[in-house]
Amino acid sequence: MLAMSRNSPRSYLAVLFACPTLVLAALCPTFTHGAEIAGQASVMDRAAAKAEYLRKLAEYQLARRQFEAGAQPYWNAIAEKRKSRSTKRRNAETVGLADYVLDQPPVYQGPPKPVDPFPEPEPRPPAAIPLVADLLRSAAEEFRFVPEQPKSEIQFKRAYARFAAQAGITKDQAVRVYGFEAGGNGKFDVQAGLEYDTPGAHAISTALGYNQLLSTNSVELLAEKGDRLLKLLGARSAVLAGGAKAALDAKIAILRQMVDFSRSVPDDWSEHERLANTPKGLAIHALNLDLDIGPMLQTQKLLDSIVFARRKGRLQPLTAAELEMMNLTGDGNGFDMINLADRLRDQVPTANFFQRNGYERNGVAVRNNTVAKLIAATDRKMDKETQLPGAMEMAAAFSD
Repeated sequence: MLAMSRNSPRSYLAVLFACPTLVLAALCPTFTHGAEIAGQASVMDRAAAKAEYLRKLAEYQLARRQFEAGAQPYWNAIAEKRKSRSTKRRNAETVGLADYVLDQPPVYQGPPKPVDPFPEPEPRPPAAIPLVADLLRSAAEEFRFVPEQPKSEIQFKRAYARFAAQAGITKDQAVRVYGFEAGGNGKFDVQAGLEYDTPGAHAISTALGYNQLLSTNSVELLAEKGDRLLKLLGARSAVLAGGAKAALDAKIAILRQMVDFSRSVPDDWSEHERLANTPKGLAIHALNLDLDIGPMLQTQKLLDSIVFARRKGRLQPLTAAELEMMNLTGDGNGFDMINLADRLRDQVPTANFFQRNGYERNGVAVRNNTVAKLIAATDRKMDKETQLPGAMEMAAAFSD
C-alpha cells in the first residue's frame, strides 16, 4: 500500500504516471481482468491450432504409409530389374522389354504434409552451399593456390573449345550440352541456381562451370585422371621458358598435391563426396576456375561418358541429348537408357534409370516419363538455349 499525505497531490500523480499500468487500473478497473482474458484466449487459440496441426499430421502420416505400401515394392522392382540387366549384359545375354518395369511409378495423391504453426527451433541451421568466393578462399588457405582466371569470357571459351576438340568432343556436343547445363549464357564460373539473373536467385548445389561439375566430380576426376592432367600440363611446360614456365611449374606442383589428397581415400563416390565437403575438397573444386585446368576438368567429364559408351560397343557418335542422359543419371544408367532401340524408347519409363530420391526431385524426368519423351524434351531445351549469345559465342570459339 502506498503511503502518502492527502496534502501531496503532486506526489500522488507522480507515482501514478511513473506506473502507466497502475494508471489504467485505477481509471478502468476492468483493464487487468481484460488482459487476463486476452492472454487466456491466446493460449486457447494456440492450443487449438496445435491440435489441428496434429490432426492433419496424423492424416498425412496415414496416407503416406498407405502410399508407401504400394510405392516401395515398385522401386524394389526397379532395383531388381536393373541388377538383372547388368547380370545379363555381363553374360552377353540379350536384354529386352521384359527386363524393364513398364508401369509408371505410383503418384502420391493424399493430403499434403501440414506446416507446424509453432515449430521447434532447429538445433543447427542447415549448412550453406559454398559459393565461388568460398572456393577461392579455401584454395588460398589450404594450398596457397590462386586460380588464373580469364581476362574475358571468350578467352576461357577458346581454351575450353581447343581442349575439347583435341579430346574428340564435337562442336555440336559441346555447344548443346553447354546450352542445357549453363543456360545458354552461363559464364565459366556459373553455379547451379545462378544461371539466370533473377531476383532471389540462390545457389542450389556446388555444380560449377560450362558442364556443371559438382565438387565431388572434381575430386573424383583428380583421383582417377590426375596423372593425365599432370602429363598434359607437363607437356605444355616443356615448351615454355622464363616466367611463364616457372608459373606453370608452380601450378603443376600444387595440382600434384591436390591429386595426392584426392587419392587419400578409396576410389568410391561416397568417399570422394566426403572429401569434397572439406576445405581441401572445396579448394580442388576451385580448379574449375583456372584457365589452364578448368577446361580440362570440364571436358574430362564429357569425355569419360563418351569413352564409357565406346567401351560398351556404341561406335556411332552420341548426340548431345544422349550425352546429357549419361551426365544426368550416371554413365551406367545413362548408357542403359540410350542403348534402347528407338521402338522401345516410347514404352520404357524413365523411372527405370533413376534412384527413387533423384527421380522424385527431378520434375523434368517425372513430366517426361518415358525415355523418348525425356530425350525429346532435352533436345527442345538445347534448341532454345543454343540460340542465346553465350552459346553462339561458344560455337564461334570452336571455329576460331
